[in-house]
Amino acid sequence: MEAESIPSLSPLIESADQWGELLLLLPLLVALEAVLSADNAIALAAISRQLHEPKLQRQALNLGLGLALVFRLVLIAAARWVLDFWPLQLLAAGYLLWLCLSNLMPMTAGASEEGADPAAPAEPPVDRGLSAVVVTLALTDLAFSLDSVAAAVAVSDNLWLVMAGGVLGVVALRLTSGLFIRWLEEFRHLESAGYLAVGLVGLRLVLRLAMPDLVPPEWALLALVALLFAWGFSARNDAPQPDEVQP
Repeated sequence: MEAESIPSLSPLIESADQWGELLLLLPLLVALEAVLSADNAIALAAISRQLHEPKLQRQALNLGLGLALVFRLVLIAAARWVLDFWPLQLLAAGYLLWLCLSNLMPMTAGASEEGADPAAPAEPPVDRGLSAVVVTLALTDLAFSLDSVAAAVAVSDNLWLVMAGGVLGVVALRLTSGLFIRWLEEFRHLESAGYLAVGLVGLRLVLRLAMPDLVPPEWALLALVALLFAWGFSARNDAPQPDEVQP
């Protein structure tokens, strides 16, 4: 006699199957979120640096990712309808491309001006308000979430399991964003590499809508992002020189 045929044991077997799926798939979903969110983390760190006080940066990340978590859970709950809604994907792609270009162009212009006149004083960066940065952080994570949520839903159709993976993914994203804030101060190309990765994700979303046959596989995108990160970590900022002692 098979155990499944005993009515009193059926709930225990089903519970064991559910726990087995949880123990097997939850680490996979968290790892998937972490891998697909590497470029997201550096983008969020760069956005939060628009607030120049470390306390405000931490506050913006906490509030922004708290709001982003709500957006993610709604997106997961409505994934069956939302992920096939092409206007949302087009809007997300346009937002990511705008975020990439609007941040890379000032960097390029600043570098050219610095090369043209090294003696000219640099203009201080614009310090945005806390609420604007919080909304930008939440919208950026939402745009990135289309890929990670689609991948997570493909791994498991258990709604609560995917939501648990999303929650842990946001927690990991908060920790890695805090690390990237420090690294952005240390490595000169890292911010540019992060925004270029943002542009790659936006281009992939556009290709998925316009020419789905030409969409590169996920591993190709991750390889390009890894190359960008290698370039981003390739050069450190010049260490400040101590003042010369006057005789």
